[in-house]
Amino acid sequence: MNLPNYVKIVEVGPRDGLQNEKAMVPTDVKVSLINQLTEAGFVNIEAASFVSPKWVPQMADGADVMARIQRRPGTLYSVLTPNMKGLEGAVAAAADEVVIFGAASEAFSQKNINCSIAESIARFEPVAEAAKEKGIRLRGSISCALGCPYQGEVPVSAVVDVVRRMRALGCDEIDIADTIGVGTPGKVQDVMRAVSAEFAMDRLSGHFHDTYGQALSNILASLEVGISIFHASVAGLGGCPYAKGATGNVATEDVLYMLHGLGIHTGIDLEAVVRTGDYISQAVGRANSSRVGRALLAKWAAASEAAPTCA
Repeated sequence: MNLPNYVKIVEVGPRDGLQNEKAMVPTDVKVSLINQLTEAGFVNIEAASFVSPKWVPQMADGADVMARIQRRPGTLYSVLTPNMKGLEGAVAAAADEVVIFGAASEAFSQKNINCSIAESIARFEPVAEAAKEKGIRLRGSISCALGCPYQGEVPVSAVVDVVRRMRALGCDEIDIADTIGVGTPGKVQDVMRAVSAEFAMDRLSGHFHDTYGQALSNILASLEVGISIFHASVAGLGGCPYAKGATGNVATEDVLYMLHGLGIHTGIDLEAVVRTGDYISQAVGRANSSRVGRALLAKWAAASEAAPTCA
């Protein structure tokens, strides 16, 4: 296989991973999580979301989180911005990157935000223009690129169309997201090849959910066609609201273990991420969804128990 030498991991746990937690996660915990991820070596962390607290109460402390984190030069701290008010919050918080979003599924767009795909993208035009004027990096995220909970199959041409629209907005990077985790390697490669004809391959990223256990396979399939940016969530934080009881984001630890096993450089300390995954899992009171995380934690615990002690 002709694989890239380096892969950039965008850590989405603090934002995409925590936003669906029902119990409020203390700001101190969020700040500590981001600081630990920074120390582990991530160059891009989704830190907060500037959306209405009415819709996403878990993200209401975004400004406080951004004000308190310890920033490392060279690391991008991204925030989700659905409108101009969100952008104003992002600017005030000195965000390095703002993220806008649209769906590749008309049914999903209508069901969730009550407008067409074209209308949803048009709403982001002032946000994109203002971000560019202020010199803030702009990333676009395309949900339901591999399947939709309402319409089922999503044509590759529909994904390509949204990529063109986001390219026109001036996006520096575009995420191809398998929101409900139904994608399989062949379909993933078809989509990635098609969208790379419209947008630079090295600025496309894969955002895979592990609902059907296909995320790592889909990442490998993407690597094979030249994708070198992927999203992941520490300890597999985040659920899949459209598939009850199913897992959501692929666990960062599992992705790192596979990439490092392939000899691909990430610049990220896997052991530090495993410890961070253990920290946040305990902090939010949920099971650690990372297989690699659980395996290494058990291995370390066993080694500690077996170690001789001195009187």
